[in-house]
Amino acid sequence: MRTGITRAEFLRLSAGTALLAMSPFSLGAEMGQQSLRRRTIPSSGEQLPVIGVGTYRGFDISHSAREAWADCLKVLGELFAAGGSVIDSSPMYGQAEEVVGGLLNELRAHDRAFVATKVWTQGRQQGVEQMRHSMRLLQRQRIDLMQVHNLVDWEAHLATLRQWKDEGLIRYLGVTHYTSSGYDELEQVLRAEKLDFLQVNYALNDREAEERILPLARERGVAVLINRPFGGGNLLRSLLQQPLPDWAADYDCMSWPQLLLKFCLSHPAVTCVIPGTGNPRHMLDNLQAGRGKEADQALRDRLIRLL
Repeated sequence: MRTGITRAEFLRLSAGTALLAMSPFSLGAEMGQQSLRRRTIPSSGEQLPVIGVGTYRGFDISHSAREAWADCLKVLGELFAAGGSVIDSSPMYGQAEEVVGGLLNELRAHDRAFVATKVWTQGRQQGVEQMRHSMRLLQRQRIDLMQVHNLVDWEAHLATLRQWKDEGLIRYLGVTHYTSSGYDELEQVLRAEKLDFLQVNYALNDREAEERILPLARERGVAVLINRPFGGGNLLRSLLQQPLPDWAADYDCMSWPQLLLKFCLSHPAVTCVIPGTGNPRHMLDNLQAGRGKEADQALRDRLIRLL
């Protein structure tokens, strides 16, 4: 017998059901809510919305999967309607880059999107070929952020990325990792290289990045994207079996995902959180974490004690 509830079931039962049942792309307009909060990219001063979307799994779909395609279209529509822009992908994510490119065309929203993708291969020339292929799939002449995925051959690729930035093919460059096993090398790169962005794993139950990586990124003036904010899903599944604490309303949170995202945003080094989803209801829920009362140390302490 199954125990606990899924995130979708929780959302249907939560106090936020009325909001989430609204027609696509309408939440902000219907409720008169403010756009997403923004934070500054240190290297440029540009403001970036604090909630974006990751495309791992959720956007790895085929064009013939009409229902999944429609859902992903709604995900991006809700993102843009809320004032969001950040879409993160990778050649590693199956068909996600091609899907993002097609959806942005369908929405006529290329100018509204901050598109981030990655290079994930060995060798300079192989990297160049892979990145050019990504640009074709994404249907972009310029990528907003190109990242070295999991530090694979980072020295060769960062040299190319600096050249591409000078040539205007990309706007920002960075590196990524998704596990603490890479933190020693990540620290080395942060100290040795001038980067615009770092993407790293961070969650209520995965806080090792607080020790060295996040403080160093802040010290070095590097913007931070957060992946795996729900602890790889295990944390969220566990919390969904518990009632939402009454004090969540003090932070304008109607769900556990919103609390977990606000926890990530409570760290001063964090610029934007990019939870992955191909579900428009989840996207709406996530976006609420970028509005309302900002998370503070009191919220951090309460959540850490709860865990």
